[in-house]
Amino acid sequence: MIVQILVDNRSSWYVPYAHKLKKTLSKITDSVTVVHDHSEVIKGDVLCLVSCEKIFRNLELNHRNIVVHESDLPKGKGWSPVSWQVLEGKSKIPVTLFEANKDLDSGIIYFQDFIELNGLELIDEIKKQQGLISNRLIEKFIQNYPKVKGRKQVGESTFYKKRTPKDSELDINKTIKEQFDLLRIVDNERYPAYFTLNGKRYTLNINKVNE
Repeated sequence: MIVQILVDNRSSWYVPYAHKLKKTLSKITDSVTVVHDHSEVIKGDVLCLVSCEKIFRNLELNHRNIVVHESDLPKGKGWSPVSWQVLEGKSKIPVTLFEANKDLDSGIIYFQDFIELNGLELIDEIKKQQGLISNRLIEKFIQNYPKVKGRKQVGESTFYKKRTPKDSELDINKTIKEQFDLLRIVDNERYPAYFTLNGKRYTLNINKVNE
């Protein structure tokens, strides 16, 4: 069985998990590769699309193209579903493994698990759960391939928009407590929290102190 794991270089947080997944899947099948560009994908059996910022179009190359998306599909299609759900106050976020097709986040669902939060985790801790659960779902799929059966998505679709740097702006007239969920999901390097005062922009870094 030929298995490929596609993760965009821009999604650097998942790269270590991709290599852990490769090591795990190598015990199940003898051909597992991690690729970082769409042009590197070859013909095979299963393509795992994890934390990809661009939509992969060449679905005909592989027998199955599986995607991990953190929402209760068909609700929450689109971009940055974890961040948007944290901002909504969710403490239990679904992680769904499904089949990619030409319509965004619309394929049949194979398996589902949940990220469980206590409200104190910052983005690195959230992504750790996200990465580990993603790997478990993919491993389960590969272990049961090709006998895996899915179910159609049912219900009304909703969509999350793509986040921009503007979405990391703090309101200087609100308290830190009121905006803590936003602080939890900002990336100190790529899209830090910031505020504007008297025409000047200031960025803030947030880190948890482990005493």
